[in-house]
Amino acid sequence: MTLRQIDHFLAAPAPAPGPAARFGDVFDPNSGAVQARVPLGGAAVLEAAVQAALAAQPGWAATNPQRRARVLFQFKALVERDIDALARLLSAEHGKVVADARGDIQRGLEVIEFACGIPHLLKGEHTPGAGPGIDVLSMRVPLGIGAGITPFNFPAMIPMWMFGVAIACGNAFILKPSERDPSVPVRLAELMHEAGAPPGILQVVHGDKEMVDAILDHPAISAISFVGSSDVAHYIYSRGTANAKRVQAMGGAKNHGVVMPDADLDQVVADLAGAAFGSAGERCMALPVVVPVGEQTAVALREKMLVAMAKLRIGVSTDPDADYGPVVNAAHKARVEGWIQKGVDEGAELVVDGRGFRLQGHEEGFFIGPSLFDHVKPHMES
Repeated sequence: MTLRQIDHFLAAPAPAPGPAARFGDVFDPNSGAVQARVPLGGAAVLEAAVQAALAAQPGWAATNPQRRARVLFQFKALVERDIDALARLLSAEHGKVVADARGDIQRGLEVIEFACGIPHLLKGEHTPGAGPGIDVLSMRVPLGIGAGITPFNFPAMIPMWMFGVAIACGNAFILKPSERDPSVPVRLAELMHEAGAPPGILQVVHGDKEMVDAILDHPAISAISFVGSSDVAHYIYSRGTANAKRVQAMGGAKNHGVVMPDADLDQVVADLAGAAFGSAGERCMALPVVVPVGEQTAVALREKMLVAMAKLRIGVSTDPDADYGPVVNAAHKARVEGWIQKGVDEGAELVVDGRGFRLQGHEEGFFIGPSLFDHVKPHMES
């Protein structure tokens, strides 16, 4: 069987791959099978994207903001037209249930809606008489080429958060999405082109660290936005700023909760079940750590959480009744299960162990059951 290939989205043909061309596997998280492959590009692919962006960006910057905003309005309409198909595609590669995938897209559209109002936001300032015989005039101008390095857990929302505003402001944008679920970012770029953006204004390059380093080092890329782990965020910020780039590096977001003695525990448990287990916990804003105030609160919360967890339905990502689906790939499943074992090794009480969960008919899928620790101490790494 010939695997589907998810190619780069470039304004000009990518350089022909050499004999050592590398590819990454894109899995079906529900079955564990490889469903597609994605080329892992490097400096040559990036150079092709940069040259196309350099050719397109001056004309785009010279286009008045109202016309640029109309392209964003049209892009929004096209994404809304295709939102169901996009959600299914996203779900098929990531593993989050279709309802979550649709929310992923909708949250990205909220920033596109913001970018549609760019003409007002781009207005400069004029201050006459700021000093004796001095008037002050400020203008907002595009940077040129921006780049985004985005994570696997929100393959629609976070790219739209980045490229929507950058493009509305007159920049070209090169997106390097996660190689784990790259189809939706490519489809979004296709829709931006269909909406009227000139070729070269939004391009998608695939790759791993080799591509990331090429982006960080390329002198024509003026600004980089990143979302991912804290360690990689430090690396990207350090290397990017060392190359005189503007860098926005956001890493390692997780929420904590404090449950007070007078809290409505039924509401707390309902919220916790969605926050901790929704999208199999693959959210920057997941809520994995809860601190109840007082022993009585802790005991009552634990009892109610056990009841709620027993009712959680784990299913394939297309199951409309599933609370959550599989994690994205086998490596991520192993990592989560490794953290569960580390908690056991450190002495926390594993009340519910989600390891070893198998979904009937999908035994090779990347599923993990809900897990619950109690008596976790501050010194524990897990």
